[in-house]
Amino acid sequence: MAETMGLVQDVSATPSRVPPIVQVDDLHVRFVSKDATVYAVNGVSFTLDPGEVLCILGESGSGKSVTLRALMRLLPRKRAVINGRVIVDGHDILSLSTSALSRVRGEIVSMIFQEPMTALDPVYSIGEQITETVRRHEKIGRAAAEARALELLELVQIPSAKRRLKAFPHELSGGLRQRAMIAIALSCRPRVLLADEPTTALDATVQIQILLLLRQLQKELGMSVIFVTHDLGVAGEIADRITVMYGGRFVEEGPTTAVMRDPLHPYTRGLLASTVHGQMHRERLRTIEGSPPNMEMLPAACSFAPRCRYAVDRCLEGVPDLHRPFPNRSARCIRLEEIGSMT
Repeated sequence: MAETMGLVQDVSATPSRVPPIVQVDDLHVRFVSKDATVYAVNGVSFTLDPGEVLCILGESGSGKSVTLRALMRLLPRKRAVINGRVIVDGHDILSLSTSALSRVRGEIVSMIFQEPMTALDPVYSIGEQITETVRRHEKIGRAAAEARALELLELVQIPSAKRRLKAFPHELSGGLRQRAMIAIALSCRPRVLLADEPTTALDATVQIQILLLLRQLQKELGMSVIFVTHDLGVAGEIADRITVMYGGRFVEEGPTTAVMRDPLHPYTRGLLASTVHGQMHRERLRTIEGSPPNMEMLPAACSFAPRCRYAVDRCLEGVPDLHRPFPNRSARCIRLEEIGSMT
């Protein structure tokens, strides 16, 4: 480790020379209705390397899930306006035809949704849903697809897998439904897996089991993963690299260890300070005062400034650029050096 400006630099994390499997350039997403326009994502750019786990971290309403869904073009066409460039394994997602996009979904990129009870079809058994997905993308018979479904349930460690193939979603616990959702997402061996807060509705014990399972499967199958969460503990457990999102923009990015040990952006510092940890004893929990910005009326300035204890007048003069104090770290703040010297 090397220190500059009082900040930790992870010198071991050097930029990869391997072409990224996902490349997003200047992504904008807005939802338009007759009453208002919501500016959900505002100029997001990032890459994902083969075999890497990237975590997008932030409060509810920051644009995390919208960013993830834009990568698969799952947003409603009549209301969502998407601009920018999204390349996944060489495919230009935003310009693909409907039939080509259908092939990319599942074979190249797949998604684990936040709430499996609403994502799974209640009138079909778990086995039927996996079998249908496999046969939709691969030219194999029903018997072979059913054998694959059984293998997948065993892969995600569902007990009595053969019997569970005939179970309907409502007959499974939350943890088993989430494992079934993971099995469906993995059914066509995707190269990129998108996980939209897959552990939010689970209790702590099951949450850890799912996280360990996802990390194990990611390593065994060599997948690249983008994991969305608002939980710092989850991010620290599963991610190689973290991007912090606020007001539809990435405000900080870096290797997980460096971001957790020495955050750059005031918002990231606030998130870490407001998290309960084992060393706390009779300490008052810090909070981030104020509320997230109204995405219908985003200011032409730093969105976090109204809540930031380091804010000065020049923070309101325009949207800050991304500053890169190290090759592998960045933050959208004009006072990085000054804040670093204060701590």
